[in-house]
Amino acid sequence: MAHSHSHAHRHGPSRVAVARGPVTVLLMFLALSAVATVVAVSMLWPDSAKVAKLREQAQFAAPGVTFVKATVESVQKACPTEPGAEPTGPASTDPISAPACGTVAAVVSSGPESGSTQQVGVPTAVADSGLARGDTVRLMRVPGTSGAAATYSFDEVIRLKPLWILWVAFIVVVALVARLRGILALISLGFGGLVLLKFMLPALLSGSSGMAVSLAGSAAIMFVVLYLAHGPSIRTSAALAGTLLGVGVTAAVGQIAINGSNLSGFADEGTALLSAFAGSLSFQGLFTCALVIAGLGVLNDVTITQASAVWELREAAPETSRRDLFTSAMRIGRDHIASTIYTIVFAYAGSALAVLLLLSLYDRPIFDLLSSESIAEEIVRTLASGIGLVLAVPITTLIAALTVVGPVKPEN
Repeated sequence: MAHSHSHAHRHGPSRVAVARGPVTVLLMFLALSAVATVVAVSMLWPDSAKVAKLREQAQFAAPGVTFVKATVESVQKACPTEPGAEPTGPASTDPISAPACGTVAAVVSSGPESGSTQQVGVPTAVADSGLARGDTVRLMRVPGTSGAAATYSFDEVIRLKPLWILWVAFIVVVALVARLRGILALISLGFGGLVLLKFMLPALLSGSSGMAVSLAGSAAIMFVVLYLAHGPSIRTSAALAGTLLGVGVTAAVGQIAINGSNLSGFADEGTALLSAFAGSLSFQGLFTCALVIAGLGVLNDVTITQASAVWELREAAPETSRRDLFTSAMRIGRDHIASTIYTIVFAYAGSALAVLLLLSLYDRPIFDLLSSESIAEEIVRTLASGIGLVLAVPITTLIAALTVVGPVKPEN
């Protein structure tokens, strides 16, 4: 028998009564958060003219240089090199010359010389990656001067076909196993990508605060993703509130750690190249935004799990006190935290494996390596995300435990 201050709420097969007072507070918090998100996105909406100007300045190639597709006819093995030397291969454009090591012969399928065979040098890694006859590559065409013939060089392997096959396989597997929930999750993923590409990236290029963009964009994504993928319910709302608070904690801890560690956010070639085109961009803000986005998926995972755990425990034991309910759900949460910490650490270690390998070759003390910008960034990213993740578990569990009705005495 539910108390007079609650009403029945149904979520899927579960039937759990919820407390009106805490639910009202929860929904008011989410309503205010939604309004704040809309206002923030509106205020931070990117300056399209400024972004367009930056794109014009950031030309990928020199004027007149074009990129054409070509089909590989033959691949010659990489040229032998001395240990430690940079492998090179001839970049002859004369199709009659004898095939040389470290080159591919490819038939151009677009552009002025369509149908011609071009022989271009390729990096050793590309030649040894399985490149074979019939593969499609992209060549860079540099027009000749004073009537000279155009020259060609290797740019990239075109991999769209296997990527599309893998993407379709992923969609099919998700749809077959997770059915409607999986399809809705894929739609949610598409929405998240849209927010990232159409709002967050242009807003950062427009000079907006990385912290503000990360909070506004993450909140916009989470509002749509959680309700679309998991259905509108008080259970989902509790998870959403925990996620939003977890995002706030992650951003705050990340900002404090970045400033305290004097990290510049300028650790790789990508940021160096970006600075040449977008000098007004704050790379510390960019790193803060990247830190928050990187932790969104795992954060959403633990908050949904905790909210669901509270609901299932309440349905199984309606006479349990809120304190015991919270304690039981936290036991589940601690196990989830332990496994998720491994996920975060190994995910970041995997993404930075090449850097770790390089640094392991240097004859320097381990603490000197830890202080380097590239490694310190990964440490801050891991630990700040971990703190936000860990604190989101008790926050979400407490919210969910308060929103369900108190202990119900069994009927005689």
